[in-house]
Amino acid sequence: MRAIIFANGILSMPDPPYQLFQPGDMVIAADGGLLHCLALGILPNVLIGDFDSIHPDHLASMRAQGVQVIQHPSRKDCTDLELALHHAQRSGAEEIILLGALGARWDQTLANLLLPVSAEMKGVRISILEGTQEIRFIDSRSAPAIMDIQGKPGDTLSLIPLVGDANGVTTHGLEYSLQDKNLLFGATRGISNLFCEEQARIELKHGLLVCIVSRQG
Repeated sequence: MRAIIFANGILSMPDPPYQLFQPGDMVIAADGGLLHCLALGILPNVLIGDFDSIHPDHLASMRAQGVQVIQHPSRKDCTDLELALHHAQRSGAEEIILLGALGARWDQTLANLLLPVSAEMKGVRISILEGTQEIRFIDSRSAPAIMDIQGKPGDTLSLIPLVGDANGVTTHGLEYSLQDKNLLFGATRGISNLFCEEQARIELKHGLLVCIVSRQG
């Protein structure tokens, strides 16, 4: 099962936006992410948060339309987006797409970028979409990992290590290839590679990589 979560950041949808959605998707609005749903004419399956960013009339309307409303107190240990991620996982989501997860507040943006690699979300495929850009994560902290990524020749792909060096990186389908190389934490060797085929493969023996694809418009 796949979940699509609308967060309360700046939303830049893929074009065309409705191509993203598939039958059977669970759509979750994390508090103010409901405003993005309303602007797109999308009725979420679930609305979750402390609801400090939406009008009471919107809350009443969601309840009247049969949306599952899960309210949390304002004094809590998790952000609304983290609550939404945990709900999606408990509901059986094996893949989660985050929309509106980036924004003007750097603290919220950085926290949102790190949520997908938290221990609680282990085993769930999570990606962040922002217009023509996609952020994914390759995690081989417990076992070697392989990820195939679709693109077009000329699209940009960057690999950025988190939580230390990324060891044993091998790439296929990219202009600048790596063969069992290490990408050092805090260095920029993995930035701005280019697709030369319609699919790239990233192999990682140990570490954690943020993979950012910037597709041509």
